[in-house]
Amino acid sequence: MLSSHWFSLWLAAPARLLSMGPVDLAIVVAYFTLVLAIGFYLKKYASTGEDFFMAGREMTAWIAGLSFISANLGSLEMMGYAAATYQYGMIVAHAYFIAAIPAILFLSIVMLPFYYICKTHSVPGYLKLRFGEATRGLSGISFAVMTILMSGINMYSMAVIMKVILGWDIHFSIWVSSITVALYVMAGGLLSAIFNEVLQFFLIWLGCLLIPVMGLIETGGWSGLVARIQHNFPGQDYIHLWRNVGAFTDNPMGLHWTGIVFGWGIAISFGYWTTDFLVVQRVMAAKNLRSAQMGTIIGALLKMMVPLIVILPGLLGLAVLPFKLVDEGTAVATGAHSYNEVLPLMLARYCGPGLLGLGVTALIAGFMSGMAGNVSAFATVWTYDIYRPFLRKNASDAHYVSMGRWCSLLGVFVSIGTAYLVMNFSSIIVYAQVIFIFFIVPLFGTVILGMLWKRCTPAGGFWGLLAGILTSFVLWLWVHLDPSALVYVAFSTHAKDMSENIFRAIWSLAACLLVTVGVSLVTRPKPEAELAGLVYGLTDIPSEARFPLFQRPIFWAGAVGAAFVAVNLIFW
Repeated sequence: MLSSHWFSLWLAAPARLLSMGPVDLAIVVAYFTLVLAIGFYLKKYASTGEDFFMAGREMTAWIAGLSFISANLGSLEMMGYAAATYQYGMIVAHAYFIAAIPAILFLSIVMLPFYYICKTHSVPGYLKLRFGEATRGLSGISFAVMTILMSGINMYSMAVIMKVILGWDIHFSIWVSSITVALYVMAGGLLSAIFNEVLQFFLIWLGCLLIPVMGLIETGGWSGLVARIQHNFPGQDYIHLWRNVGAFTDNPMGLHWTGIVFGWGIAISFGYWTTDFLVVQRVMAAKNLRSAQMGTIIGALLKMMVPLIVILPGLLGLAVLPFKLVDEGTAVATGAHSYNEVLPLMLARYCGPGLLGLGVTALIAGFMSGMAGNVSAFATVWTYDIYRPFLRKNASDAHYVSMGRWCSLLGVFVSIGTAYLVMNFSSIIVYAQVIFIFFIVPLFGTVILGMLWKRCTPAGGFWGLLAGILTSFVLWLWVHLDPSALVYVAFSTHAKDMSENIFRAIWSLAACLLVTVGVSLVTRPKPEAELAGLVYGLTDIPSEARFPLFQRPIFWAGAVGAAFVAVNLIFW
């Protein structure tokens, strides 16, 4: 743990908190060298489109599960939710429980059979089979835009880490890390991304576990942590999940339980975990359907453990920091520390010389994991769902692999420009939610109706998806231009920006569902013969009867679901 002398020096010179010694620097350099070596080594195994874009569909359940969570566990996840926890308290942990576990299990048991059986390269690819080229084109373009915007978050997060801890130039940090990701994804495609994500998963945990362990030692355990938070912020409930959501005014986020259940738990959660191709692509690369399902369930179990390294650092910031953090705009204007800096601040507090290299490498791994996920998903969707159907339909497989490699590099460079958009939001997680709700939430409505309702028509799928996207954007713009509109969008003037996002997700999903159903009822559906393998009731799902109970995905999904209920009761 840093001595009080170290911490005093740190506060006196916020431009550069710590210096990396030779050992620390060697760890960081070794990491960059290793990920590049893995990428170029795997290049020889990524010569075909199936290898480059889908890793040859040869991943085991554990590899697929680790990659599934690692692709999600980027700098956005680590820094964004740590920042939101400092801002709003324990209520943010819903992002790992009700806003994750039910949707991940639903993906495993209900939706993966369709994705895997039709052997699509992407979620837009499924929509092409179910609704036609127009819906595939709309979803592909919107997803490509989203991944570029999301890559900017990882770049900005990386710059914050280097600025807060080391005083490095922001532009230097962005370019070095971005080019590294571009090189290994260009070389090995999804195969390289998956193997590096597994490596990054272990590095993230090894480096970031230092913070909660040493922080709980300093505060005297959980009870001591709670006591310190209550002393520093009297009158605010930062330490419960459900007890403080009976009214909008009972919690710092200004959120009601209906928003948690229907907005976070259904609209955002199911939209992200079941239709965001960045994460779905990882389990679709598994060697068979059962491995894909088990990998997803393994991912759900690991997801419930992530609050140890994300939520706890935010709570520790509330307990031990001798000053209050502010939103990003205020920080830029005044030079104060922002919510986004709570995780690197905790790293600087607890990781002195010797441990700093490990901690910084963990955060770099998180950045590169998140960015690699966006870049590889962007390359797949651009190549298969935009370039091939609309620009060049009959090129060779080698041509599409080449296109995938070069558009990976292009995606990185375009993403650099989007990094600066994050500064216009109170925290990076708020920015991420805005982007997700624009594109992912209505996509879930279109996909789930297409899978469960055979009467859903191509016209209904297209216009419903477009209606959901436009509804989300118009409501966001309305509140942005007229803050008094918050009472209509989020049902309360006490709702903060994160709460507003959650309720806007409900409106977006509702608009998509209503328009899809309405248009479908007055237009012609596809013949049932064309829907085999795409719709429940018209698809033969492989039976699990030949497997013993303990080897069936449904059994382990039930076990993880029971653990999910237990955790919610413990932190009620």
